[in-house]
Amino acid sequence: MNFPSENLLHPVLMLIGLIIIGGEAIISYKSLPLKKEVKKLIHMVLHKIALILGITGIYTAFKFHNESGIPNMYSLHSWLGIGVIVLYGIQWIFGFVIFLYPGASSTLRVNLRPWHVLYGLVVYLLAVGTASLGFLEKLTFLQNSAGLAKYGSEAFLVNFTAIVTILYGIFVVLSAISQGPPSDDDYAHI
Repeated sequence: MNFPSENLLHPVLMLIGLIIIGGEAIISYKSLPLKKEVKKLIHMVLHKIALILGITGIYTAFKFHNESGIPNMYSLHSWLGIGVIVLYGIQWIFGFVIFLYPGASSTLRVNLRPWHVLYGLVVYLLAVGTASLGFLEKLTFLQNSAGLAKYGSEAFLVNFTAIVTILYGIFVVLSAISQGPPSDDDYAHI
C-alpha cells in the first residue's frame, strides 16, 4: 500500500541529509573553535549521517517508482542524483582513510587537504544543483497531472523551498571559503 507521504520522503531525506546536514558538516569544520581532532570527528559524523540519509532518500525514490509503475533513471535529476551520492560516498571514504583512520602521513594530509576541500565543495554544489532540478521536476509533474495554478500555493511552496535551498548552499560555500575563527592554538597568543 502506497501512502502519499512515501512520495515526500525522497525530497525530505535528501534536503535534510545532503543539503542541510552536509552543509552543517562543511561549516562545522571551519567554524567551531574546538581542537582539530574534535572538529574532524564532528565533520565526519555529520557527513556520515548525511550520506545515510541520502542513500535512504534514493532508496525511497526507487521504491516509490517501482511500486507506482514509474520508470527509474529517466531524468537529468535522477542521473545527477546517483552521481552525487556516489561522489559523496567516495569523498567520505577518502576523508575517513586519509584524515581520520588510519590516517596518512602529515605531509600527505597537508598536500591532499586543499583537494579534499575543493572536491567536497564541488560535490556539495552538485547536490544543491541536483536538488534545484528536483524542485523543477516536481513542479513539472504538478503542472501536468493536476493542472497546477501558475501562482498556486503548491507552486509557491516548491519555488520558495528551492530559493531557500540555493541561498543556503551559497551561504555554506561562502562560509567554507572565508577566514575561520582562530584555532585553539591561536587563543594562547591573545
